[in-house]
Amino acid sequence: MLTRCVQRIKRNPFTSRRYCETKQLIDSVKKGNRRALSKAITLVESTNVQHRKIAAAMMQNITNNPRSKNTLRIGLSGSPGVGKSTFIDTIGQYILTKNLKLAILAVDPSSSVNGGSILGDKTRMNNLAQDDRCYVRPSPSSGTLGGVTKSTSEAIILCEEAGYDIIIVETVGVGQSEITVASMVDLFVLLVSPSGGDELQGIKKGIVELADIILVNKSDGEFSNAARRTQFEYMHALKYIQPKYNNWKCQVMRCSALTHTDIDKVWKKWSHFWYLRRQSGDIVKTRLEQMNKFLWNIIEEELLREFKNRTGLRDLVKKTEIEVNKGTKSPFMGGKELVEKFLYSCKK
Repeated sequence: MLTRCVQRIKRNPFTSRRYCETKQLIDSVKKGNRRALSKAITLVESTNVQHRKIAAAMMQNITNNPRSKNTLRIGLSGSPGVGKSTFIDTIGQYILTKNLKLAILAVDPSSSVNGGSILGDKTRMNNLAQDDRCYVRPSPSSGTLGGVTKSTSEAIILCEEAGYDIIIVETVGVGQSEITVASMVDLFVLLVSPSGGDELQGIKKGIVELADIILVNKSDGEFSNAARRTQFEYMHALKYIQPKYNNWKCQVMRCSALTHTDIDKVWKKWSHFWYLRRQSGDIVKTRLEQMNKFLWNIIEEELLREFKNRTGLRDLVKKTEIEVNKGTKSPFMGGKELVEKFLYSCKK
């Protein structure tokens, strides 16, 4: 390794230094070093050009064989105020009693004005944040429509490389978050609150179709009866929805993160789902589909970045925006012309 680094230094000092540091960082991640894992995730989240080059080299050094990964990826979504963070803190403590390592990727909504984010999930998951067996990583959504960051897939892979058995991705629960997170996890859980029936009417059919398990949280005290009614309403609604898998129908359960009621039953249901998916061999197919989706996400992201950073197009983009605002050119024609200019510049 030292000889290789010296040879690279003679050719290109920056490249050699980057190669050695990247290899050392990945080795530390594989050993379960939490600080190294945080640094690695920071690199894949960064928009800095040099950081992205280092991140690309780093991810290339990771062997991502879908058949060799036993990690359970869980997506958790729900409307704001449903108690996602409290639920994760409770179920997370239970998971740790099973001698499993847990990683939580919590995405907080960013301000659309200044891009800032509170990143309060780590504070709300106080018990887990203090446990060495659990890794909690809050990340800003940075305005991403899906409610998950563009680098969430890479962060999942890095957590797997660090040896975590269970990875929970918590989304902001708005926009397209359910669709996005469902495409990168093995088990998608929808958390809902007890209601009198009106809430169910406002939930899109597509969101319920994505769910593998629906949990009615806050099933305690004065909300117990409402939680039971909500459970039956969802069970009735699911009769008209085609199951995602041949060997699994979406389950609706009640629980209370606050009083820890039925949390053990929730974990048993998750484990049973994971067992069936692995036994059928479907999980390998799912992982391959996830990697293909990840590939196309990267292609779209890199093409958009190249388009925005192409020097010769910047003035033309501003000119086109003015013409569209004045109504002298349609967005369709303006976009088409800009793409043609971009493709022509790529040929040079």
